[in-house]
Amino acid sequence: MKKTVVIGMVGAGYGAILHCEGYKKISSVDVRLRTICDIAEDKAMTIKETYNFETLETDFDLMIKDPEIDVIDIVTPPFLHKDMIIKALDAGKHVICEKPLIGYFGNPEDIRPIGKHVSKEKMYKEVMAGLEEIKSAIERNSQKFMYAENYVYAPSIQKSVEILKNKKSTVLFLKGEESLKGSSSPVAGEWDKTGGGSFIRVGSHPLAGVLYIKKEEAKYSGEEIEIESIIADMGQITGGLSEDQLKYHTTRVNDVEDFANVTISFTDGSKAVVMASDTVLGGTKNYVEIYANNAVMMNNLTPTDALNVYMLDNEGMENIKFSEMLPSTIGWNKAFIADEILRGFTDELIDFMESIAFDREPLSDFKLAYDTTKAIYAAYLSNETNKRFVY
Repeated sequence: MKKTVVIGMVGAGYGAILHCEGYKKISSVDVRLRTICDIAEDKAMTIKETYNFETLETDFDLMIKDPEIDVIDIVTPPFLHKDMIIKALDAGKHVICEKPLIGYFGNPEDIRPIGKHVSKEKMYKEVMAGLEEIKSAIERNSQKFMYAENYVYAPSIQKSVEILKNKKSTVLFLKGEESLKGSSSPVAGEWDKTGGGSFIRVGSHPLAGVLYIKKEEAKYSGEEIEIESIIADMGQITGGLSEDQLKYHTTRVNDVEDFANVTISFTDGSKAVVMASDTVLGGTKNYVEIYANNAVMMNNLTPTDALNVYMLDNEGMENIKFSEMLPSTIGWNKAFIADEILRGFTDELIDFMESIAFDREPLSDFKLAYDTTKAIYAAYLSNETNKRFVY
């Protein structure tokens, strides 16, 4: 008989849809969708009816008291993450948490907008204190923490790690990027809503991807490989442009960056460059390049070349998942094929459910979440001070 894992999910936005679609594809474990929780009852009802959750709840504190629930899946805005993680762990629940793990979203005494008036040193110190709080909660409980970073589970990344391991490759240089034309969120340009700009919002993906690859290299090489230093160059490219100049973009920055270029130096002498931008038209650009001593691997998460499509109009395409951040399907385009698989969402949730059911550690764990979050705010501090941040 297959083991059953019972889910309580908090947050009824787009992240809930991604996770629920992933749960539908799991066959190795029986997944029981117990409760969907959101303060917006109408949104929660939509998710409940679409994915057949058993119950609906608007109070998170009540949901985590349910003895039937094994794991709390957190897909809320990140400013809610820290308290929810700690409460869920202390209630005896395993935790899945979407990225970014945590961030700095402002205190009552802060001058607004905080991205222009609060020092990044203060932000860094407070974020590190928050990470230590979560770490303590994990250590005092026996539950698992799973960081929902889909780049880790992209089949191309996993295949690359398999090749690197078998060839005993030394990774010399990594390059990762996620860039697009902006965000669909109306608050993406506000630091107090997002914890930063393009680097935390989308750059966290390739950043975690390159850190995961170095983490796996450390395992097969028997070395201890950590970040040694970070230097960042960030800015607002679109801040001074008119509405007409930005008519093809969805980015509207206030006190956050819309471009970031971050160089990471590791203790083994290797390097990584991570880029993130809200200034790129033509669809979402996601990749990780690996340059080793005996191999080169180019991981294109999007766009992929599996299906090239040419069309003369948009007729009949309204409900087809065609691509991301493209305003039209006209002309030549690279269409999504099994996007939830190629970008790692499906295998991510399979790993999490099996980690709980069979009592093993997930590939994407708290250390990766910790290291990624620390690196993000170290980069923000480096950019503000125009200095290399040394760990």
